[in-house]
Amino acid sequence: MADKREIEPGIEQDFSNQMSYGDYLRLDLLLSAQQPQSDPPQHDELLFIVQHQTSELWLKLMVHELRSARSLLATDDLSPALKRLARVKHIQRVLTDQWSVLATLTPSEYAEIRPFLATSSGFQSAQYREVEFLLGNKDADMVRVFKHDAAVRDELSTLLNEPSLYDEFLAYLSRRGYAVPEDVLTRDVTRQHAASPELVEVFAQVYAAPSEHWGVYETCEELVDVEDNFQQWRFRHLQVVQRTIGHKIGTGGSSGVDFLRRALDLTFFPELFEVRTRIGG
Repeated sequence: MADKREIEPGIEQDFSNQMSYGDYLRLDLLLSAQQPQSDPPQHDELLFIVQHQTSELWLKLMVHELRSARSLLATDDLSPALKRLARVKHIQRVLTDQWSVLATLTPSEYAEIRPFLATSSGFQSAQYREVEFLLGNKDADMVRVFKHDAAVRDELSTLLNEPSLYDEFLAYLSRRGYAVPEDVLTRDVTRQHAASPELVEVFAQVYAAPSEHWGVYETCEELVDVEDNFQQWRFRHLQVVQRTIGHKIGTGGSSGVDFLRRALDLTFFPELFEVRTRIGG
């Protein structure tokens, strides 16, 4: 057995005049973005920074995919929209699994770096708010949190005033002949979607005969998967925070665990869960 793998003759080795892996990915920028603030330096601060920076990268991709899925639904292009949602679900699983790495940070270790976070908090993640707005959890108060950053504030304000992914799905259903209530189609999109009993009836027909409504049925289940994954992410976040700081006030001023727990009551697609009580009943 050979004890060395030779570099093959065709493998590029000279990048003085051509693009390298590091060039393409801008690794000089990416790997210099970890700037611990602790003094004296604390070993575990790099973990905390990398955890949250990688989460922001995955959120960036999720926003990209959700925007695309929304646009595709608006043009009745269902199949590629479903492909986007399938990718979103994989991203969500990665984000949820990442909490297990941060969970290795003990309360004692976190206490050494917490003072250096000052008032920074995950609550202030603009991309997380973009995901929530795209999925339909609209809240104008959240836009004001970013008044210090005009570009971010304007982006969130734009999303606030645009239809959500669910809005576009319901509009798609209407164009396909489903009896989506007019007040749902013309609602104020700057507000969170309110459950509609009439819309539950529409979905009840879909779930009563899946084979006759397969594309719509599949989309409903994809959306349920997305919400289910989102709730798992929220719950895992809550667990990690509780095991790390207990019931302390959060760095950003929230009540911490209690504030995170209340998010578990939020829903993006209420009718898709309500219809389940009707199936087979």
